[in-house]
Amino acid sequence: MESKEDEAIPQHPKRSKPTDPLHFESISSRNTVLPMPSLPAELITEILLRLPVKSLLKFSYKDYSHHGLMFKVASTAILGFKVCSLRALLYHPLTEAFDLDYPGKNLGDHPRLVGSINGLICLAIRLLQGFDDLYLWNPSIRKYKKLPSYTLNLNRRNWEVRLSDFNFGFAFDEFQDDYKVVGIFPVYTYTDSPCRVEVKIYSLRSNSWRRIGDFQGRELLDHSAKFVNGKLHWLDRGRNIISIDLADEKWAEVEQPSCFKGCGWLKLGVFGSDLSVFCNYPWTHVDVWVMKDNRIKESWTKMFTINFPEVPMRYIFCPPILMSNEGEILLQFGPLFMKYNRKDDSIRYLDVTNFAPCLEAEIYVKSLVCPFYSGDPEFNNGG
Repeated sequence: MESKEDEAIPQHPKRSKPTDPLHFESISSRNTVLPMPSLPAELITEILLRLPVKSLLKFSYKDYSHHGLMFKVASTAILGFKVCSLRALLYHPLTEAFDLDYPGKNLGDHPRLVGSINGLICLAIRLLQGFDDLYLWNPSIRKYKKLPSYTLNLNRRNWEVRLSDFNFGFAFDEFQDDYKVVGIFPVYTYTDSPCRVEVKIYSLRSNSWRRIGDFQGRELLDHSAKFVNGKLHWLDRGRNIISIDLADEKWAEVEQPSCFKGCGWLKLGVFGSDLSVFCNYPWTHVDVWVMKDNRIKESWTKMFTINFPEVPMRYIFCPPILMSNEGEILLQFGPLFMKYNRKDDSIRYLDVTNFAPCLEAEIYVKSLVCPFYSGDPEFNNGG
């Protein structure tokens, strides 16, 4: 059954207040504990299905008990996914990772994580024979939806597409209560520059793609966008940050401090609920910047600096995964996970069993959100 987030839960009728003060005395003087009533499991499920997603998820953020960390791994030239408990990774001395099957899995395919919102994972799987297959997947309830194919306008013989330049972003449109995927598809002639860029938006509510325009035509570095405050953000080859607003589908460039141009490697991330930038100065240190207000250039703030550890292999830092309640920063450093303590500037590598070198990681929240709406013919599909 699909959750109806806009339905209100029936309220219990108000009870009349007792007017006799002795009534309270008689209750408080008892040395007994009244048993809590138990509800049938099916009634609890119905209540949870009627609650808005935000109400369900906001109770699980403090202790991370309902969070998982999914990461893409490469093992003996085979790509796949593993998952572990985020709480265990933060607070236990040893964490176990589990192999995770994913929809559309086939030998030789190249899957990648596009994003995660409210428990839904967006996957792009590059097929051997051609374009990407896209899936919306909730691993908690083992439900997935394969998105309909996108088609590109290639009506001239000298036009070509380069699959490696396809970019996607996963977003939630609060105004329309709709999950959306934005695809950016550069179309080239036989020169090195794209002659045009097609942009398409998929809507889960309508289960269809439509084309939009007004893209600046830049080549992008990030294959997956970062979703912050209703906007998807990419980094282009000129190291500019561009964004599209899901509300009006308008493109804009995010102003950034001039010091970003001086670092060796830029990476976009999400830190808390803000857009973040990782400025890597190779083999020395990395500066972590956060934009507190994505409309104001002056809101960029340098949060902290992490010195590179002495390791035999030269890795780079990826954007921080999160900051724990104790202020420690969970990071990906090359293929490894580590925690950085800002108080004493210390770094501790995390011990994970059944581990393989990590290529990319994404946090997801366990939820009951379905990857389809009612009436969808794939309602009973399972992952």
